[in-house]
Order: sequence, then structure tokens, then C-alpha cells
Amino acid sequence: MSVLPLVFTSGWASGINAYAVVLLFGIFGATGLTDEVPESLQRTDVLVVVGVLFVCEAVADKIPYVDSIWDTAHTVIRPVSGAVVAALLAGQSGSLPEIAAGAVGGSTALMSHLVKAGTRMAVNTSPEPFSNIAVSTAEDLSVAGIITFAIFHPLAAAIVAGGLLLLGIVIVVFLAAKIRNFRRRKAERRARRRVAATWPD
Repeated sequence: MSVLPLVFTSGWASGINAYAVVLLFGIFGATGLTDEVPESLQRTDVLVVVGVLFVCEAVADKIPYVDSIWDTAHTVIRPVSGAVVAALLAGQSGSLPEIAAGAVGGSTALMSHLVKAGTRMAVNTSPEPFSNIAVSTAEDLSVAGIITFAIFHPLAAAIVAGGLLLLGIVIVVFLAAKIRNFRRRKAERRARRRVAATWPD
């Protein structure tokens, strides 16, 4: 079977948590659960580095506004990681040109990253931190589940990933109005405070 479904799924997951994708693929390959993972992702030094970065992301991703700063910093990292992982998977399989695989993986990672970042901007309008923790945990579990599923059922996993991507886009479009309203209210409060500060007693 073509490696394209696995490439698409890994791209979607990389846009959410690129370090988790590399870590999971590396562990699955190193333990012999799959032959689809190239040796370069199974190296001990690679697994140690992405393991540390995964822990950093797991912490930063659950703190309001810190998660958005982290997302901004990863606007390039996640798509590039998705493209590289996709190209490596294609090179291991030989069923899909590496450049085409990189394009699919990178573009899918970029789309899912933008969905994630947009959703977090809306979540950050909530005054309490628990929604961030819940959303971040759900994202981590989704990535772990979909990558594990993709190892054994790549086509079905790609269909699920495609559905999640479309659902995410719909949610972001819906939440865009909430983000705009939040920013408008914030600007209005600032304006009222300025007026109150300059108003004579």
C-alpha cells in the first residue's frame, strides 16, 4: 500500500505536536512494531532530544498565553518537521516520491497548526486556566491515538485525521467571531479607562 495515508496522518499530527510524532514513530520503530519508520528517527540521540522537547511543549502548551507564544514560535518548526518526517517515511517506503511526500506532510502540518493556534487564541479568552489544560491534554491524546492507529491502519487513520482537520477548520471559523468580540471589548475597556482617567473630578 502507498505510504500516502501515513504521510497525511503524520502531517496532521505534526501540526499539533511535532515532537510527539517523532518520539512515537521512533519508539515504534525501535521496538520493532513497524518497519515503516526510517533508522534516522530511531536513533537514541534523536529520541532523547525530542523527548525533552516534548516535555517542554507539554508544559508550555497548558499555560494560558504562553501556549500562543509557543505556537507562534512553532509556525515554521511544525510544518518543516511534518515535511521532513513525511519525506523520510516516503524514502523508507519507496512508494511515493520524497518531494511529493514532503509537500503533503508540510502543508497538512501547516493547516493543522493554524487550526490549533486559532483555537488556542479563542480558548485564551477564558479567564480560567483549566480549559487550556483540557484542550492541550485532548490534543496530546489525539496525536498519540492517531499515530498509533496509523501504524496499524494507515488508511482509516488518514480518514479520521482528515475529518478532524475539517472539524477544526469549522471550529476556528466559528470561534473567529468570539476572538474579534473579545478584542473589541478589550479595546472598549481601555478607551473607557482612558476617558475616566482624564475626566475632571
